[in-house]
Amino acid sequence: MRFQAYTKEFSKNLKIAYPVMLGQLGHVLVGLADNIMVGQLGAAPLAAVSLGNSLIFIALSIGIGFSFAITPLIAEADGASDIEKGRSFFQHGIIMCLLNGFLLFALVWAVKPLLYYLDQPPEVVDLSLPYIDIVAFSLVPLMIFQAFKQFGDGLSQTKYAMYATIAANLVNVLFNYLLIYGVWIFPRLELEGAAIGTLISRFFMLGFLYFILKKKKKFSTYFIWAKKSLQKHIFKRLWNLGFPTALQMLFEVAIFTGSIFLAGTLGTNPQAANQVALNLASMTFMIAVGIGVTATIRVGNQKGRSDFVEMRRIAFSTFLLVFIIEAVFAIAFILLKDILPTYYIDNAEVIQIAAQLLVIAALFQLSDGLQVVILGALRGLQDVKIPTVICFISYWIIGFPVSYYTGKADVLGSMGIWLGLLAGLSASAIMLYIRFNYLSKKLINQGVVKTS
Repeated sequence: MRFQAYTKEFSKNLKIAYPVMLGQLGHVLVGLADNIMVGQLGAAPLAAVSLGNSLIFIALSIGIGFSFAITPLIAEADGASDIEKGRSFFQHGIIMCLLNGFLLFALVWAVKPLLYYLDQPPEVVDLSLPYIDIVAFSLVPLMIFQAFKQFGDGLSQTKYAMYATIAANLVNVLFNYLLIYGVWIFPRLELEGAAIGTLISRFFMLGFLYFILKKKKKFSTYFIWAKKSLQKHIFKRLWNLGFPTALQMLFEVAIFTGSIFLAGTLGTNPQAANQVALNLASMTFMIAVGIGVTATIRVGNQKGRSDFVEMRRIAFSTFLLVFIIEAVFAIAFILLKDILPTYYIDNAEVIQIAAQLLVIAALFQLSDGLQVVILGALRGLQDVKIPTVICFISYWIIGFPVSYYTGKADVLGSMGIWLGLLAGLSASAIMLYIRFNYLSKKLINQGVVKTS
């Protein structure tokens, strides 16, 4: 197939993806705003935010993973023009996400004392605990928001969640400024102020998206609650897709969280540098997440139509698109490695370590982008169990041991930690590609047999 057969899909892919990219970047920018504003208070507060968010992100990955089950089901129903089925998935998904929000809040609150036993700097742990308490509660509105977002994504209406996220970021920056530093009539709360800003912004984000979707005529049918009682088989289908997806995200987020804990054993400055590099890498990763959601939507649509040849071509167009974009980011990281960290903190050692890490981050941009988009395509096929095993092997059998052994102070230190991340992401991208290539060819062959 000629190159143009894939590139001609770029404009449609980007039309769906760019609101998701901006929306996902919005979530990262909440952390970026916290990091930059808290970074002005010193290395220890910045490391505390890093440590606190590492715990929150583990819970967040589980919740978002479950919510991702909504999108392929809505996309398939939309491809088959079955509004009734789509409405059922949407409404059951809201209830699932609501329950997940409260469960995750309780989970974070229960496990936070474990931070004292992970060989972290004591002053960093002490600073992080009040921050964690407040941000953990923000998981409740965020999970409900995710239900509405994934519903909109499944219908290829990705722009409304973007509007909500951008508006929420403005709210977050405003309250961060007022509450971290104690401006005007507001008290100086430092880290707790950053956490309160995040909490306020997430409630605002949920309310904003709810009212936008509810008043739009195209969504009105979905907001009419079904007369039938809740159905066990719908929850089971959401679980069968959501639980493996949650594990996929958990395995990946956990290895990055593990890098934070490993960096903490090297000291406060390496941990702060690790957070700077991770935050920058997270922003480029969210671009790939947007294309991954696009892959889920478009593959799910074609699955609903049983057009597997077109499905494979469209999926490969998303793989090529993310490869090109991430290559550009990789070059930018290398060229700007000494400049980007200076926007976070004025500490020569932290800046030097972060610059070294950005070189490795540049290398794994390609693997990271490809693996998340291929995962999205597999999710569109509703193939989640084997990819979950692949993620576990890649990150925890291959990646983390490399990080652990080469990340010790007497070996390669921070650089060794990130070499493990590179190994895990590369293994994941290769194995997931093999899986999608196999499944898509199998579906095409089955279609040919049925037709003949």
